[in-house]
Amino acid sequence: MKQGKTGIRLTNGQVGFLLVVPGLAIFAGIILYPFISAIIMSFTDRTMLSPEYQYIGLQNYRKVFADPYFMKTVRTTVVFVIFSTLLPFTLGFIWAILLNQGFKGSEFLRGVTLVNWIIPGTAIGFLWSWIFNGQYGVLNGLLMKLGVLEAGIPWLGQTGTALACVVIARTWQMLPWYMAFLLGGLQGVSLEQVGAARVDGANNWQVFWYMVLPSMKTIAFLVLILGTIGNLQHFDLPWTMVQGGPARATTTLSIEVYTTAFKNWNMGKAATIGTIWAVLLALFSFVYLRQVNEAE
Repeated sequence: MKQGKTGIRLTNGQVGFLLVVPGLAIFAGIILYPFISAIIMSFTDRTMLSPEYQYIGLQNYRKVFADPYFMKTVRTTVVFVIFSTLLPFTLGFIWAILLNQGFKGSEFLRGVTLVNWIIPGTAIGFLWSWIFNGQYGVLNGLLMKLGVLEAGIPWLGQTGTALACVVIARTWQMLPWYMAFLLGGLQGVSLEQVGAARVDGANNWQVFWYMVLPSMKTIAFLVLILGTIGNLQHFDLPWTMVQGGPARATTTLSIEVYTTAFKNWNMGKAATIGTIWAVLLALFSFVYLRQVNEAE
């Protein structure tokens, strides 16, 4: 209990509440209010063409789930999230294991690896757009010089290769992030137990499968969940590289919300898609928070 100059006494609980009020106010103004407004908007036919709108109930949700383009967007998002999470996770794990060996120059390579993590996503998008360009791209130039191709391939202009190009760019961007977290987890593995296992005749694969993986189970799961959440809401790379094209081949939920709201000007439908998108994010966030509480 505290007493100020005015003689007003505050309990510890009241003081604690007063300390969190500014944070709660910021949260309510920046996150909670817009989120609730978006949910309410999803039940309207509001557009950016007219200030007038009316409540239409669940019509937007019915239209969205009946729209074959939306279901294609969901499938594209699932494919993008799966490969953009598992591919950099696997490569980052392998690279973390190599760097954890402590060979000469490993610290330098660790620092170099982290460089592309600090590069803005838009810059990475432009970089890989140049690499995959069908006319003057580095990849086509290299393959034609090696005799693999006779003519350049429009990698970003084909529905069969555009999404793969975006996944590769996202993998290059995210690999350092996975490497950093997994390397930290590897450094917590008991070297004494590893040495004892090798004395008993265990090979590298057995040490990894029976000792390293069980020790890394919690951190690996948390990293995968965080990566999934990040890829579910990722926007800048697919948009910078191909803007959701060609033929919506790289249109994810984030791009769908943006184009529906600010290109088609249909705010009600965009809010509906955004609400569905937020529910998916909330599910993964719930799993992540539950796992964190269990780990503690």
